[in-house]
Amino acid sequence: MTGIEYGRPVGPRTLAARAQAASALSGALRGAVANGTVRRVVCLVPDPHARFAAVELGAAFFVDTVMTAGYGLCAYVFGWNPERVAVNAPAVDQFLGGYGDLRVRPDLATLAPAGPDTWHVVCDVEWPDGRPVPEAPRTTLRDQLVAAERAGLIPSVGIEHEVTFTAPDGTPLTSTGLDYAVGGLSPMSGLLSGVNAAVDALGLGVESARGECHRGQYEIVLRHRDALAACDDAMLHQVAIRRAAAEKGVRAGYLAAESTGAGSSCHVHLSLSDPAGASLVAGDRPNQVSTVFGHFLAGVLRAAPDLTAIWAPTWNSYVRLRTAPFSPRTLRWATDDRTAAVRLAGHGQSLRMEARFAGADAQPHLVVAALIAAGLSGVDERLALPAANKLVGELARTPWEALQRLVSSKLAVALLGQPVVDHRAAMLGEELDAGLEAVNPWHRDRGDLRS
Repeated sequence: MTGIEYGRPVGPRTLAARAQAASALSGALRGAVANGTVRRVVCLVPDPHARFAAVELGAAFFVDTVMTAGYGLCAYVFGWNPERVAVNAPAVDQFLGGYGDLRVRPDLATLAPAGPDTWHVVCDVEWPDGRPVPEAPRTTLRDQLVAAERAGLIPSVGIEHEVTFTAPDGTPLTSTGLDYAVGGLSPMSGLLSGVNAAVDALGLGVESARGECHRGQYEIVLRHRDALAACDDAMLHQVAIRRAAAEKGVRAGYLAAESTGAGSSCHVHLSLSDPAGASLVAGDRPNQVSTVFGHFLAGVLRAAPDLTAIWAPTWNSYVRLRTAPFSPRTLRWATDDRTAAVRLAGHGQSLRMEARFAGADAQPHLVVAALIAAGLSGVDERLALPAANKLVGELARTPWEALQRLVSSKLAVALLGQPVVDHRAAMLGEELDAGLEAVNPWHRDRGDLRS
């Protein structure tokens, strides 16, 4: 036994409380390394494409050196495309010149088991001179959490990712949808046994699991927690699921749209508390929001169109945004209505918003950072919450429109800063260029119809 008590607490947690947890886990890890029960530590850094860049280190070296001095990671992690090829754009030039190192700083509050004697730790990054890297998704989120705490607001977040299990050629493992299915899951029983075992081994706190509405689609939801933990753990969760599926020869897909008319989402449940943990969401009547949360929700709705490139970062994202009503492009909020872009869910102390904009391909740290930044702007400006069910706008319809809205938006810059906006625009611009250079079966099928 390692003696490392790494479980995530449910509900809100301040950055100071996270730091205290990290300090305690630091001591526990040192002890486990000393007694030989931990031999390797895998440092993970969230990249712009919703995946980790990783380096595995000897555990003794990690505790002796890396925990205090950090470790080098090639800066091009923040200048590459999904194929790990350098992006040609001024906004990423600083990450490519000379291909030098950033310094990795482990966040020990993220410790999670990766195997019998190996542990994961998610890391922040900084420049060698100690400057922060605002373009790093985890830094973007941390900056917004600092701003929220200054305003006396502590977010609590739950992330729902839908995954589609397919054969390597993309054929779903079931011929029908699986929404709340029991017997319908039988064709995937062997796979799900391995997937659930892998998720449970992470020990991150599962809330629920069920079949979803499309062929081969499934959802395992972790319990709500502080925003950094929610995003880190959502990505760890995906790593475990993909690995368990691969062991069975199955592809675990997180495309926003695995096929025409089928959407997979990154739904974000978000509530606010005061520093003592008391909810700030509910108003005086059932299902009524407080004044502060009404302002927050108004800020989210206002900013959502300009931030479409964050909710929908790929070509495929815009296929999902055509699959209404459950992937709504038009913007309104409503109580317990899954066809609304923002759903008010729960009641009393569990009342919260569910932002339904983002697809499963979105970078979760950026999604949550954008939601918090937008909400805080509404609180700061005391924006009035529109009436329930009132249409107040729509997300961009195409990636070109999303890119244009982002680069021309003063609001996006005010919320996230120019470096983050420029970086996200560079990534979407590269995605468009790559798509225009690609030839795929759709082109051939369409072309053959013209013969």
